[in-house]
Amino acid sequence: MKEPQPALELAIPVRARDFLAGGDGAARIRLVLQQVGFPPGIIRRVAIAAYEAEMNIVIHSRGGELKAQVTPEVITIIARDEGPGIPDIDLAMQEGYSTAPREIQEMGFGAGMGLPNIRRCTDELAIESAPGTGTTIKMVIYNR
Repeated sequence: MKEPQPALELAIPVRARDFLAGGDGAARIRLVLQQVGFPPGIIRRVAIAAYEAEMNIVIHSRGGELKAQVTPEVITIIARDEGPGIPDIDLAMQEGYSTAPREIQEMGFGAGMGLPNIRRCTDELAIESAPGTGTTIKMVIYNR
């Protein structure tokens, strides 16, 4: 029987309101997946989901972390932030719904597509959040 391969793990800190570095974590994850030979379609889905989650941390929180665990079969991304939390997850999942401040929207961010895009790109999605507790998003993409 073949021994399971250990997971490759990445942990990337994400700073609040750091729009210049926003997306760097998703780019690091994408590069690692390219280096280990994942198919382009899987890499694209992971990169979009990771980017959207990372930018939500940049826009809406006091900072957080993006973690990726990679095995040949599955990529799991956990985005965890210290922020205000999401009072109504169902509402936040609606395309176009945004709580981003006006100045963020004027920069071209906060259009209310982050969570819907994550949902489209993942095979499994779990969001844990409540007002004042921050948010944890678990995204799973299978390599199939």
